[in-house]
Amino acid sequence: MRILIIVAMDENRGIGKDNKIPWKIVVDMKRFKELTMGHHVIMGRNTFESIGKPLPGRITIVLTRSPNWTPGSDSCFVCSSLQHALNTAEKHGQKEVFICGGMEVYAETLKICKKGDRLYITLVHAMVEADTFFPKFDESLWRRESLYDHKSADEKNQYASTFYVLKKT
Repeated sequence: MRILIIVAMDENRGIGKDNKIPWKIVVDMKRFKELTMGHHVIMGRNTFESIGKPLPGRITIVLTRSPNWTPGSDSCFVCSSLQHALNTAEKHGQKEVFICGGMEVYAETLKICKKGDRLYITLVHAMVEADTFFPKFDESLWRRESLYDHKSADEKNQYASTFYVLKKT
């Protein structure tokens, strides 16, 4: 199964503040929806709670170490490990799965990525106050497949951004 990591981060690798996304970039939210629609998405419990509900049109798998935690929805799977979550998606016929955060889930996933896995990055051209960061990784092991600039901020997009797709080599 191919692992697809999707993240929006600022120029300091910041991805969140107080369990919230620290910007509003509609073009990034639209891209996220288009890419993940119809797929299983894996996220940590804090990320799920910041969204507040399962994502429509996707199967949500929530990772948590709390054995009694429930998502409040029958349309989610709850798994205690990343490997269990990946196995769950594969068992349901998924050939690709999106990893949607947070920081610990990203770090664990980057360690197991293999040739052909992809990293979808939205680089937000700003340095915002953040308390959660995307982990550093060896970029020499990844090859850029595509690049798209959303050059300027506007009324719907708080900051300019660049979209990258990296493929593990």
